[in-house]
Amino acid sequence: MPTPLRVLLVEDNPDDAKMALRELRRAGFEVTSQRVDTEAGFRESLNHDLDFILSDYAMPEFDGMRALELLNKSGLEIPFIIVSGSIGEDIAVEAMKQGAADYLLKDRLARLGPSVHHALEQRRLRQERQQAQLALRASEERFRQFAENINEACWIAAADQTAMLYISPAYEKIWGRTCQSLYERPSSFIESIHEEDRARALSAVQAVNRGEDFDLEHRIIRPDGQIRWIHARGTAIRNEAGAIYRVAGIAEDITRRKEIEKQLRQAQKMEGIGQLAGGVAHDFNNLLAVIGGNLELYLMTTENIDPQGREYLSDIAHAADRAAALNRQLLTFSRSEAMEMQLLDLNDLTASFTKMLRRVVGEHIRVQTDLAPTPPLIKADPGMIEQVLMNLAVNARDAMPSGGSLIIGTEVVVIGGDRAKLEPRVRPGHFACLSVRDTGTGIAPENMSRIFEPFFTTKGVGKGTGLGLATVFGIAEQHQGWVDVSSEMGVGTTFRVFLPLSKEDVAAPNLVVGQKVIGGTEKVLVVEDERGVRNVVVQTLENHGYAVVEADTAVSAQKIWAEHGGQFDLVITDMVMPGGLTGLELIDLLRGQKPGLKALLTSGYSADLARSDLARAKGITLLRKPFSTRVLAESVRNCLHVN
Repeated sequence: MPTPLRVLLVEDNPDDAKMALRELRRAGFEVTSQRVDTEAGFRESLNHDLDFILSDYAMPEFDGMRALELLNKSGLEIPFIIVSGSIGEDIAVEAMKQGAADYLLKDRLARLGPSVHHALEQRRLRQERQQAQLALRASEERFRQFAENINEACWIAAADQTAMLYISPAYEKIWGRTCQSLYERPSSFIESIHEEDRARALSAVQAVNRGEDFDLEHRIIRPDGQIRWIHARGTAIRNEAGAIYRVAGIAEDITRRKEIEKQLRQAQKMEGIGQLAGGVAHDFNNLLAVIGGNLELYLMTTENIDPQGREYLSDIAHAADRAAALNRQLLTFSRSEAMEMQLLDLNDLTASFTKMLRRVVGEHIRVQTDLAPTPPLIKADPGMIEQVLMNLAVNARDAMPSGGSLIIGTEVVVIGGDRAKLEPRVRPGHFACLSVRDTGTGIAPENMSRIFEPFFTTKGVGKGTGLGLATVFGIAEQHQGWVDVSSEMGVGTTFRVFLPLSKEDVAAPNLVVGQKVIGGTEKVLVVEDERGVRNVVVQTLENHGYAVVEADTAVSAQKIWAEHGGQFDLVITDMVMPGGLTGLELIDLLRGQKPGLKALLTSGYSADLARSDLARAKGITLLRKPFSTRVLAESVRNCLHVN
């Protein structure tokens, strides 16, 4: 099929123009043409749609060299051939230098067709090369933008890795060294790797030289001494013959990820220990309830106790109180301690507690306060916040055996999103910060990662339980906060506890005057699987005049209930018992038979109490073990008197 060809003829002789068109058609072109013979006409006809320009060299008002000049200035890439009746060789050469595709004599137009075919082919090849070059430049630009803007360092090296061919700018940010230094000394790449990881890195280099990909994590040491973790991956690049002639890879800074993984492992360990602590505390509470309850019952029923015996009993009571306090620390650490949340002015609480604290830390330590000008209001359990202050103050005291300063401060801080992104425990927002700073010995760097672990202590045997800071950590977590610590050996330590700021106003406290405990004659069903606890409860209630029937399981309780026709005024049951039926479920079952039945729920595991909002909503009184006989009697009386 004929090849379409749009031709602009720059020719003043119509006959010569017809001869040229005839030759083009003979050469297999389907020609569409336009003829001009002036510069104005040429300018007007010059456009992107043209495939070819055929121009006479000399015309009355125009000439071929001027037309070629105008074409070059237009920027259009259109093949241009000069045809002349007589043209010297020097003129032809000059025309070719200026960009003409060819020159022909009019008496040799048989060459026109092949010349046009050749010129068009050359234009096609030029356009393909230009497109390839543009594509290459675009590809190089995309690679440059990619390599220069990602956070990972990309690299390409010679097969033997004696020459670095390319390293992206991220190398300077991660390694703290210039790219130029790596080009000059490729071996510095290996030299920067931590000595303990270098053998593995060299093994990976040898593997990639054998054509094996590598994927490893290692540490590097920056010139400023910082240690960073790197995740490096590399692969071999082969030529057409299959031989390895380059290696390439990518290196990512994973230091932050490693820190988060470490914190996650620490959190998981703390959670596991916390669950264990909570479970152990449950059993301890039952034992303490038996010890304390029987001691109180003995003292109430025995009138004449010799001084030595009373001292022994006093020691037992003191030990039981200490054990109960230690147990509360276990529960607090495990975040199982039930909280009594109140709106608090942290300034008032700190100032009040500091007065008492001066007697605890001793006269050799100067206690100072640095309170926020605007009172920080928080929603918290006051007893737990005081425990935080006590634990941190006691630790500070022990770090200053020869005396020093203890500064307790409060402030309102705003945490931004940038910091929250860097530290997993931290949240953005407004917080009250309680700080405890000492001028003591400081914490050794090797101990910093373990200070919040339960039972970890640097104090001598018998001088510390290792629960103080673990308790602080647990209380902060329970209050949706966190703890920061900074320390320098020989200078001192600062603990900062962050707690969410509240926007509520502090209400005036309601004062309740206690009343003398009285008994009653009501009939009470006591359900408790621990025999010792059950005996204390039964004996206490009987001493106060109540008619008591006891059961050791929920199943036996139902049988007793049926035998007595449900004629009970109150049921006291433990939260968790063997047999698959909880205390709360037992109460629901009995209330189904006797609506309005009074109920008192006990538990030695405070998580039960903390999660029992449903019980409170049902009007069930909650009592935490270990409880004193007086608290038990008061709770029973109050429960029975509730309308």
